[in-house]
Amino acid sequence: MNSSSLAYNVSSGLSYRDSLSTAVAKNVIVLALGFTINYINGTLIHIFRKHQILYVNPRYILFIHLVLNDMIQLTTTISLFVFSYVFHKINASLCCLIITMAVFTTLNTPLNLAVMAAECYIAICLPLRHAQFCTIRRTYILIGWIWATSTISTLPDVFITLATEPVQFFYSTVFCDRDGLFRHPVILKKRDISYALFLIGVWLTLFYTYFKIFFAAKAAKEAKAGDGDAKKTRNTVLLHGFQLLLCMLTYIGPVLQKALFYWFPKHYIHVVFVSYIIIQILPRFVSPIVYGLRDKTFRQHLKKHLLCTVSANIKPWITTKSMFLC
Repeated sequence: MNSSSLAYNVSSGLSYRDSLSTAVAKNVIVLALGFTINYINGTLIHIFRKHQILYVNPRYILFIHLVLNDMIQLTTTISLFVFSYVFHKINASLCCLIITMAVFTTLNTPLNLAVMAAECYIAICLPLRHAQFCTIRRTYILIGWIWATSTISTLPDVFITLATEPVQFFYSTVFCDRDGLFRHPVILKKRDISYALFLIGVWLTLFYTYFKIFFAAKAAKEAKAGDGDAKKTRNTVLLHGFQLLLCMLTYIGPVLQKALFYWFPKHYIHVVFVSYIIIQILPRFVSPIVYGLRDKTFRQHLKKHLLCTVSANIKPWITTKSMFLC
């Protein structure tokens, strides 16, 4: 979504500078959250690669793509956050590269959530045709379509900037912020239109799939059939909607910041920091919960992995202790 907040929008007030202790505390919090989420996501990817039952299932392929996309997004946004404090300004060409990757991955998130919701709908409402529609080949084609859509939406910003900015601009140092880098009026108008189209398409998909699954669960309950899977899938789509709602807050970032500046002029930069955590980091924390912890198959393999890791760490300690006892 609007990645002008990817640098946590500290550019919105160069006059609002943190003290050294506050700056260190904020960077430690952001880095700790980023490393924790990326470690969890890295563990999920490791488990995915080790078990064939996972990497031949379209649902888990889409989930791991979302997890990998979140890792890239977190790494780029946190890098921008740290750069804004450590270097303040960086090379414009490097900034363009980081911002572009951040925008790609940010746009991928709602599209991936919409595709995952559609897969859940097919699994519950069209179970006999699930194997026909949701093949591994089609899943990878959909992932390619997600990246292609993000590319078509983002690359024109880069081309317009290359065409309108002087060459010296790309050798200069700038505060790395999307609005400061892609500042042509045409880019801003195009972004608003494309984001509106993204939102309409994704939300229609989520609403349609949620209500279809909801009615399927209700019908199964009335028929006294096992409706556990339908209810769980309905809740999963609902979590997708919550995650998307958090991501959507980036759209109203500039308006929200103006309101926060009006309401909390003395604590504005701290409130913006909290909004950065909620908008950019919290949605990425939801991803492992949706399938990594709630999904029975993934949870079983995760427990086995954790038990193996703990036993591997305890065994050398026991061996060493035994040697001392001897």
